[in-house]
This record gives sequence, structure tokens and C-alpha cells, in this order.
Amino acid sequence: MLGNDGTMAVIGLLLALWLVAATVIIWLGLSTRRKAQKTLRQTARLTRLLETAPAIPVVVRSDGKIEVSERLSRLLGLETPAENLSELHDPAGQGVTAEDLAKLDDHVRETQRTGGRFRLAMKLESSDRRFMVVGNMADTLVYPNGAALLWFFDLTDSIHDWEDSRKEAAEARAAFVALSGLIEEAPIPMWHRDNDLQIKLVNKAYVQAVEGENSEQIISDSIELVEEVDGKSAEVFAAAAKEAGMTQERIISSTLDGERRQIKVVDIPLGEAGVAGMAIDMQELEDARAQFRRLSDAQRDLLDMMSAGVAQFDADESLVFANTPFQRIFALRDQWLDEKPEFARLLDRMRENGKLPEVRDYPEWRARRENWFRSTKPNEENWLLRDGTHLRVLAQPMPSSGLLVIFEDRTEYAQLSSARDILLRVRTATFDNLFEAIAVFASDGKLSIWNRRFAENWSLSEELLSEHPRIDELLPELAKLLKKPSEISVIGELLRATTANREQQKGEVSFDDGRIFQISTVPLPDGNVLFAMLDMTDSLKIEQALRERNAALSEADAVKNKFLANMSYEFRTPLTSIGGFADLLKSGVAGDLPDQAQEYVDAIIASSERLSQQINTVLDYSQGEAGSLPMTSESIDLEKMLLSLEEKFQEEAVSRAIQLRAELKEGLGSVSGDEQRLQQAIGHILDNSIRYGKEGGEVLLYAETSGKTVQIVVSDDGPGMEPDQLEALSDDKAADDEKPKSSGLGLALAKQLIEAHGGTFELKSELGAGATVLITLPRQ
Repeated sequence: MLGNDGTMAVIGLLLALWLVAATVIIWLGLSTRRKAQKTLRQTARLTRLLETAPAIPVVVRSDGKIEVSERLSRLLGLETPAENLSELHDPAGQGVTAEDLAKLDDHVRETQRTGGRFRLAMKLESSDRRFMVVGNMADTLVYPNGAALLWFFDLTDSIHDWEDSRKEAAEARAAFVALSGLIEEAPIPMWHRDNDLQIKLVNKAYVQAVEGENSEQIISDSIELVEEVDGKSAEVFAAAAKEAGMTQERIISSTLDGERRQIKVVDIPLGEAGVAGMAIDMQELEDARAQFRRLSDAQRDLLDMMSAGVAQFDADESLVFANTPFQRIFALRDQWLDEKPEFARLLDRMRENGKLPEVRDYPEWRARRENWFRSTKPNEENWLLRDGTHLRVLAQPMPSSGLLVIFEDRTEYAQLSSARDILLRVRTATFDNLFEAIAVFASDGKLSIWNRRFAENWSLSEELLSEHPRIDELLPELAKLLKKPSEISVIGELLRATTANREQQKGEVSFDDGRIFQISTVPLPDGNVLFAMLDMTDSLKIEQALRERNAALSEADAVKNKFLANMSYEFRTPLTSIGGFADLLKSGVAGDLPDQAQEYVDAIIASSERLSQQINTVLDYSQGEAGSLPMTSESIDLEKMLLSLEEKFQEEAVSRAIQLRAELKEGLGSVSGDEQRLQQAIGHILDNSIRYGKEGGEVLLYAETSGKTVQIVVSDDGPGMEPDQLEALSDDKAADDEKPKSSGLGLALAKQLIEAHGGTFELKSELGAGATVLITLPRQ
């Protein structure tokens, strides 16, 4: 048992020792693991540092093999990582250049052999990258076989910066040389002062202005270009500019090249570099300004004398000048214009004064006019104002970026143009509607004006006429229509004779279609000749017809006169017998008549007298129509004649219960004429008024003087006349059956007799308002 127990004890002891040993080993393993992980982390950090470091390490072993990261292969543009030094150059055009690779190989071998250091700049085949390679021996503890350690530095940016710096330095030197040459050759005097304000540099213009020998002599003698002003020297002004740190300018008088001139002196502080200065000759500018002011004043005086309105605006659109016509056209006051209003504000005031065209969208219209200031071309338009004024507006851009606007009043021109256009249209319409064919030939024989009938009569096309042919070119075309083409020379001779002699000529031509034209040529005041031709064919036919009709009328008139003479004889004979026998019966030759028979006899006597009067009226009217009515001329007392007429018709008026009243003004005087015929005329009028007056009515016979005439009025309050009856009575040529009742012929005869005495006869009447006859006779 003890043996077994001893064995178990030994085994337990061994297990305990094994457990302790395992624990120690585990602890040591964990410690080693921690160290390894720490080492790995440090290695990773170092690797990352190497990857991001500005230099890339490359180990070149003695057998040419290299240890390098893929970063370098990428920078060199290699498709596969390089394993040998020779693979840093790719024949396909990647990697370092073959020349630089050869130099690198030589330097590496030299370093491996001697342990020396080297530096080498390298280029890439297809890139502008630049590398700096620094080589030395690798640590022998790491690489005991003599490996070389190369560091590749990417100097692309540094080299570019260096090259840019070199380029900028070269450009700066070139600019300095150019600026120095420019300053030296500048036409104006220029100089430079140091911090002590002493002149250290002058150009040739400075030397020439002070009449010095050379720049060295000017600097050594400190010869100033500018004289003292108010006791202050040029150095004082330069010191003030340096102290203020701002450019100082002043205009003074100084002597340049032996002449007294106005110059502008400019002092320019340059900080620690001192003060620069230059002198600008202002004399020519001042002379030009003075001349410009004179020209401007003269121009403004001229613009004030123009009829057109002119307004000039500056670049900021403010008004700088407006002439008198402009103020008058737009009703603007001087005081307001002195405020130099802007263009838009001026348009607003013109609109308030009613001096702008009526537009639907005024802001948009005004904006388009404001664009005139930004236009490089002139703008022209026409304005029609509310008061009928026509303005032609021309906006002309000025070289100084301003604007000149001209307003020309074209109202009269527009009216004249309109009148001219109307006259031309009227003339054309008149010419085209004339019965005559009209053409105007110039003094050189060219056709200038023609009407439609001229072209139609001669069958000429508008194409031919629009070419304004000469008369000798037209004559062959005109001859084709004549009955005898040889007669065309007549037209040519008429035109030539009128042109040469300036006298009217006439002629006649016959067309082959039977038409006959009368031709006349009339000289015009402007040297042209008017050619007119009138178709006489219908006129000649009408003339022949009128001759035949006149013969027939003369024959009819003779028949009528014979009829009237026979009628007068045939009617008067039985009327005389009837009247005579009636008078015998009334006188009791046949014994006393009963009352009834006596009335019949009185009616027979009255009717025979009335019929005899009507026959006399017809005979007198017919003689008056023929112009053969016998009339005497004597002095007639109007008042006596009118009173006798009143007395004569008073009995007839009373018999019809009508009041006949005479109202005669004083001083009627007398007239010259046939008293019997005047009594006959006025008697017919009174008889008509009494006969057709209403019972219980009134007939007025009124007369008064009016200047050198006498007015006689006969009025009644009868039933009046209808318009067609009045028109029939007023028409001398109306047929007898058209005249109302039997009075119409008496009124017509009265009108005829009054007009035969140089007077006027006027009949006025309205239905239901009576009738009025107004007679006017010249006083003696």
C-alpha cells in the first residue's frame, strides 16, 4: 500500500510540477504575445509613417534585387511592382528615364563598393514629376551583405515652385528694365527722391526741361524742376505727400524748355522707397479746354437759334443743356431745368404737361427710352402729341457716354405733306375722271403725267407709260390708231410749236374706229406742255341732232304763234259779240228784263270779261316766253300805282267778305318800267290772293324801301299750297295743266313781268298758313 501511496505521491508531485511549469509557460507565452503585438503595432505605425513620409526607402542588395513598397511603383507609373533595380525603367515609356537609371546604377555600385553617399536628380519618361535620390550604405546588422539604401524624394512641387520663382524673377527683371526704359524715355519729366527727399533719379525729359547736361549733373547739383510756391519748395510738398501717405497733385506755372507753361505736379509716396514725382504739361489741355468752352458756348448759342428743340444729357442721365425751343415745345421753366433733372424725371414732367404721346404702358415706354443711353446707334422715332403736334425725335449717343436728343417740330411739314398727298390724290382722281384725255410732256419731250383716259384712248399699257417715254417714241404707237397714220405728225408739230413758241395750239384727229378728237396743247408755267384731247364724236352727233330739233322747234313755234294769232282773232270776235249783245240787253234795248234775266245778263258780261282777261293773259305769257312782249319805259309813282290797285280790287274783296288793306311806307319813290305791265303783274297777285282767300280773311298789300330797292309784299291767310303745287307755280316751264286751277298762269305771267323789270319774284306758302309773294324792284 505504501508503495502504491508513494507512487501516487510522486505522480501528484509530478502533476503539480507540470501544472506550475504549464502556468509559467502560459504566462511567458502571454507576455511574449503582448510584446509581439506591441512590436506589430509599432511596425505598422512605422510602415504607415514610411508610406506617408516624403521619402520612399529602397534597399538594393548586392545581387541587384531591391526591396521597395508598391508606392514607388505607383509614383513611377509602373504596372507591376519592381523587383530589380533595372525594372525601374519600363521600355514601354514608364518609370525613370533610361539615362537616369544608368546613372543611378553607377552610383549604387559605387556606394556598395566604397560606402560613399550620393545625390541624383531623376526624371520620369511620361510625366513632369521630379525625384531626388539620396543613397548610402544600409545598416550591416540588417543587411550584412553590403546592400545600398536609397531614399526617393518627390520634389515635383518644390521644383515647380523653384522654376516659377526663377520665371517670376526673370519677368520682374525684364519688367524693371522695361519700366526703367519707359521712365527714361517718357515724354514727361519724372524723378525719384530717397527717404531724405533728395533727388536720386531723373529721366531725359527732366534733364531737357531744366536744360541740364545730364542726369548725373542734375542729381549732384540738386536742380529742381518746380519753383517755390508761396515760399514752399518742392521738397516740402514731397514731404507732405510722404507724411500723408497719399498722392498729392497741384497745378502751377513753371518754365519748361524755356517756355512758361501750366503743369500738374504729382508727388507719389512709395513708403520706405521714398517719393516719386512727375510733371504733366497741362498747357495744351488748358488751351483745349478754353477752346472747347468757346466752341461749346458758340454751339449752345447756335442751338438756341435753331427751331428744333435740343437737350443734352450727361453719362449719369442728368440734363446738362436745353435750348430755348426745347423749353417752348415742352412748356418747361428755366428754374426747374436749372436743377439738372434726370432723363426719367424730365419725361415725367413732359407727360404732366401733356407733351408726350398717349401710350398704354407708360413705365415700359419710358424704360425703352432710357435704354437710349446704353445704345451705340442713333434712335429715331416720331411722336404725335395730344395737341396734334408732330415731333421727329432723334437720340444721338455722345462720345462722352452722354446723349443728345433733338426734337424737330414737323407739324407744319406733316400738314403740308398731308395736304400735298390729298392734292395729289385729288389731282389723280380729277385727272382720271375728266372727260378729256390729259398728258403732260416735259420740255425735253418726255411724258411725265397722264390720266386713265389718255391710256385708254390710245390703248397704251402701264408698263410703257411708267417708263416715261419721249414723244418721238410714242408717236409710232399712237399712229396705229389713226384713220390716216400720217396725221400723227400733226400731234408732234403741235407739241413742238407749243414748247418753242409758248402759245396754245389746237387741232383735230380722226381714229380708224370713227371717233373724232379735238386736240389742244397748252404751255404751262414750269416749261412743260399740257396735251388734252376731247372726244367730239358724241358732241358732233348731238350738235347735228340739236340743229334738226331746233329747226323742228322753230317750225313748231311758228305754228304756235299762228295758232295764238288765230285763237286771239277767233276767240275775241265771238266774245265781242257776246259782250256787246249782253250790254244791249242790259241797257234795255230789248225792253225791260225781269230781275232773274238781269242777273243772267250780268253773269254773261262778267264771264265774257273774265274769259277775255284770260285770253289776254295767255297771249301776253306766250309773247313773254317768245321775248316779243311789247313794253314801254317810263317813271312810275309806286305809291300812286299801288293805291289805285287797292281801290280797283276793293270791290271784289268786299264781295268775298275779305278785308283788303294797304300798308305803304313813306318815301317809296318811283321805278322805271311799263306801268300797265306792273299793274297787270301785281293785279294778278292780288286777284289770286282775293280769289283763294278764306271768307272773313285779310289780304295785305305792303311796300317799303330797302337801300336801292323797293320791296312789295302781298300776303293772305288762305288755305295755302302744297309743296308740289308751289313747285309747279315756281317752274316757268310747267305745263298749264300742272298749275293749280286758273291762277297759276297769272302768277307765272306776274313773275315773268317782274323779272322783265329787273326785279325778283318769290312765292312762299305752307298748307293751311296762307301764301306770301315778295317782289323786289330796283328804285329809280
